[in-house]
Amino acid sequence: MHRRPSPLLHDYKPVPPRNPSKTKALQWFAVGLGVPLLAVLLFSNRGDELAMDQAGATRDPALSASDPASLTADELAAAGPVERLPFVRPALEPVVDVETLTVTIRRGDTMDGVFRRNSLNLGHLAAIAKLDEPKKLFRRIKPGDTFDIVHEDGSIVSLYSKLGLTSGLQVERGANGFAATIVEHPIEVRKRIAYGVIDSSLFVAGADAGLSDKVIMNIAGIFAWDIDFVLDIRQGDNFYVQYEEIWQDGEYVSDGEIIAAEFNNNGRTSRAIRFIDDEGVSDYFTPEGDSVRKAFIRAPVDFTRISSNFNPNRRHPILNTIRAHRGVDYAAPRGTPIKAAGDGKVIFRGVKSGYGNTVILQHGGNITTLYAHMSGFASRARVGARVRQGETIGFVGATGLATANHLHYEYRLNGVHRNPRTVPLPQAEPIDSRYRDAFLAQVPEILGDLENFKRTQLAAADPAST
Repeated sequence: MHRRPSPLLHDYKPVPPRNPSKTKALQWFAVGLGVPLLAVLLFSNRGDELAMDQAGATRDPALSASDPASLTADELAAAGPVERLPFVRPALEPVVDVETLTVTIRRGDTMDGVFRRNSLNLGHLAAIAKLDEPKKLFRRIKPGDTFDIVHEDGSIVSLYSKLGLTSGLQVERGANGFAATIVEHPIEVRKRIAYGVIDSSLFVAGADAGLSDKVIMNIAGIFAWDIDFVLDIRQGDNFYVQYEEIWQDGEYVSDGEIIAAEFNNNGRTSRAIRFIDDEGVSDYFTPEGDSVRKAFIRAPVDFTRISSNFNPNRRHPILNTIRAHRGVDYAAPRGTPIKAAGDGKVIFRGVKSGYGNTVILQHGGNITTLYAHMSGFASRARVGARVRQGETIGFVGATGLATANHLHYEYRLNGVHRNPRTVPLPQAEPIDSRYRDAFLAQVPEILGDLENFKRTQLAAADPAST
């Protein structure tokens, strides 16, 4: 080893001249051999050398012989030839290329087609399909179903598909093949109450109150028999609604059904409370147990405006003569579905003079309803067929004597035309006597929740009122 000379002792003997070419060759040899070796040994021995140098330890040739690079020339000569072992690079952990794939079933898809399309292992599909639960699922897949597949270069690691709101199918590959389990995801139903004030429309007021489109449309559906949400609502009308929120694994999933609702329209209050019978069928009733539904709905189409009201002295727009208008015209885009105003039987379907394409329904109590100017008929609405309230029987058009797309709707009682917008509509059946007591027992608690919420809203708006 070459030690740094002491600053106090100097050897003044002349240094013999060195052969320049030989010195340069040795320098290149040292660079070529020493640099890689130095890089390898730098990290392994540097710490030990520093520790020994700092402690002033004397190098032991017997120990140093195991590390030829650390010996002096005399020590190497004394130690004799040393066996040099080849450098072995340490083995690295293998990298597993795992990919997660989400597949949505399309019309006409099969699991075999899905696996082929995504270059997945068909042998693994066959093995999974032998398991009971996957076999059932694969047979009834439908458009919109999703599968979360984890695979390694096409080899299936796991597969998951949602079976419903509360469960899913999990398939895992293990040492002994594939295993399938049903994973339960229980839901939590939370109650929420909201309040809204009409400024321009129910939809805008509901959105301002934080309600989803689903809840807003359900409010309109519950009170559709009593309130025309296009023509009847006024600025300042308000509503309260208690509804369910569905939560799962601590996350919001969707809105559920409305539990109770109140709508205050032009000084008139309408209330509806949900009741679920033993068969799981839910319906809405007034606090007294009467159905909020009527045997008929006021407007059998989702219209944009009323283009012509019931008017016995109206001048016909095409014939230009005074001709009674014995129905209501609801303007709507061509193709808008037309719904049956009540349960009934189709007694006419076809072209009827100036009415164009027409359907007439016979209802109980000597009531008939007529739907005219249709662009086309629904396949279900054939003569003799029975239809349910709200079922589509045709589509808005402008056939016959019509100047624009609209529905002409008539309501006749004992053959006499009555104004569909004002005629008293017969009530639907009240709550079944078997459930009446159970329903009335739950009313106070539900209405109490609404009243408490009202007081909270009133106090927030006007603290002095409390």
